[in-house]
Amino acid sequence: MIKKIIVCLILSMPLTAAAQKKDKSATKAAATITAEDMKKHLYVIASKEMEGRDTPSPGLEKAANYIEEHFRSLGLTPGNNGSYRQYYPLYKDSMQDASLVINGKKVELNADFQPIPGNYAAGLRFSEVVFAGYGISDGNKRNDYKDLNIAGKLVLIADGMPADYKPSQQGFSSPSGVTGRMNAALSRGASAVLMIYNNFPRKGGSVSSNWSLNGFKATQSLFGFTISTETAAKILGEDAKTLMDKIKEGAVATKTYKSEVELNYSKITKTTQVSNVLALLEGTDKKDEYVVITAHYDHIGKRNDTTIYYGADDDGSGTTGILELAQAFVEAKKAGKGPRRSILFMTVSGEEKGLWGSRYYSEHPVYPLDKTTVDLNIDMIGRIGNEYMKNKDSANYVYIIGDDKLSTDLAAITDQVNSTYSKMKLDRKYNDPKDPNRFYFRSDHYNFAEKGVPIIFYFNGVHPDYHRPTDTPDKINYPLMAKRAQLVFYTAWEMANRNDMLKRDLKLEKPKGF
Repeated sequence: MIKKIIVCLILSMPLTAAAQKKDKSATKAAATITAEDMKKHLYVIASKEMEGRDTPSPGLEKAANYIEEHFRSLGLTPGNNGSYRQYYPLYKDSMQDASLVINGKKVELNADFQPIPGNYAAGLRFSEVVFAGYGISDGNKRNDYKDLNIAGKLVLIADGMPADYKPSQQGFSSPSGVTGRMNAALSRGASAVLMIYNNFPRKGGSVSSNWSLNGFKATQSLFGFTISTETAAKILGEDAKTLMDKIKEGAVATKTYKSEVELNYSKITKTTQVSNVLALLEGTDKKDEYVVITAHYDHIGKRNDTTIYYGADDDGSGTTGILELAQAFVEAKKAGKGPRRSILFMTVSGEEKGLWGSRYYSEHPVYPLDKTTVDLNIDMIGRIGNEYMKNKDSANYVYIIGDDKLSTDLAAITDQVNSTYSKMKLDRKYNDPKDPNRFYFRSDHYNFAEKGVPIIFYFNGVHPDYHRPTDTPDKINYPLMAKRAQLVFYTAWEMANRNDMLKRDLKLEKPKGF
């Protein structure tokens, strides 16, 4: 047994030595990634003319045009069947009208009722209403729907919760929250809901929703309105002044009440489209396998039409990294050292809205995800984060996130590449599943991870200018940004040229709520 181990060690030594030896072609190509070039690109991407690159916006389109032109100038193949763009649709609803009629009398919008956000267009009439108290369903702790049949019915519930009840869960998923109560009614087959609130009259709510990727839904949310105590009192036959107190005391019976109620809501839906920008460098003997390198080129736009959120670090820095990595790999191919696997360079939009662009790609991949060995995602590599402001390694670190999650190959390769070429401090603090920031779930790599693709997320950490108008290109540390981009290049080089695709031998673990 000992002899076998010694023989194995001897046989493995040349491979290890070879793996740790610098590839001169790689270092020559990486040297084309310079602070000067990055500065030139970033001052365009994070310029005033781009207006913060909101999704959607004219500034976002200007940035996409700049990225596409760069890919074209390098001679890269359009990444989406002859096009550098992968377009996806967005939807925005605007309310046209809403009305609520109780027993033949129309009540006033904003004074007596408001539509619940997310309503679909509908006109509904009911001859009775089921009052279900607070409408809370919380396992064995509380069930306000006990002995009530609400299937196909209009349900009336009150805001708040009884004094003797403590929810089993807090936050967005709490059974006592609006979403929890809406879901409880929906799961029991309710057709619509009225929720009683004390704070009427109200200011007019927004008649338009935000842009959304979800124009088509697998299931509709529950239709409904919020209503005043005066409106609820008309249904329940109670005194409006004492209604909420009586509900809290349990003095209003949970049962079916006869009342003619008419609910109407109409809207129009606007559509637009935005794009991911993709370019492909074809590989050699493994060209049907892929390394994907991503960054999001959007940011959060401007406020009040005057204050621009430039997004130089977030994520102009990552976008610039993509441009420079593309050029470095093209230069290597010109020198006869093209990658074995094909490399997809992709800048995605809509990250700030909810990882839209990467989600769309992961659900409509141009190249097979089972043949995608890795996604290397670059999101903020141009600054020194809060935790390194006073650290001696402040100009020689990067956070590495996710390399321990899906493949046992990945962390070892990351360390080997770094020790061979970059010799940076790789901080894996945010790999901890208990980290409250949950950065692993907050950038575009996550949509690849959900599909089983191993990922690495390169990140410098947040800083005082994060998501502020002051995230400008003059505050970028360009030499550090170039060094981080070179580390990504060397890692991509290794992924593109190694014999085997990365193993997928670890299960994706999600915290509660994801």
